[in-house]
Amino acid sequence: MKHLKKLTTVFFMTLTGAVLLSCSNDDDSTTEKLTPSEKLASTAWETTGAVNNEGENIALTDPNVANFVGFAYFKTDGTFTMFNLDDSPKLQGDWSVSADGSTRTIIAKNDAGEELFTRVVDITVLTMEEFTYRIFPDSEDEGIYFDIIHTPTNHVEP
Repeated sequence: MKHLKKLTTVFFMTLTGAVLLSCSNDDDSTTEKLTPSEKLASTAWETTGAVNNEGENIALTDPNVANFVGFAYFKTDGTFTMFNLDDSPKLQGDWSVSADGSTRTIIAKNDAGEELFTRVVDITVLTMEEFTYRIFPDSEDEGIYFDIIHTPTNHVEP
């Protein structure tokens, strides 16, 4: 009888655990279905950190990363605007993310719509909580890099 009671307890604990694990938050399942582009366009992003190839935190004022710091607004129509942390204009133009979410491309344009430059970066993290991409100061040396970390912000686009 004692053995049956233990088996019954284990069975119900296992069943309860299975039920709890199978339940999911609708918001989580919805965001998992978003494409990489939809994730990037879902919020405004603020640069909140930088890490070098040795895993060390780098000050956002460091010359290697300072040009990548600010607020970014990726719109669903494929355009973007970026601002420095003091809200001064930085960049504008067009953007895209590869279907597999591995790269982001921006085409910076001047006020007349003329292309200034194109930048393609490797995405290392793209979730609803973090967007991180990698830059290489010297394109010939991929051993030295900086990961530019962004997190969602409620900062209103200037």
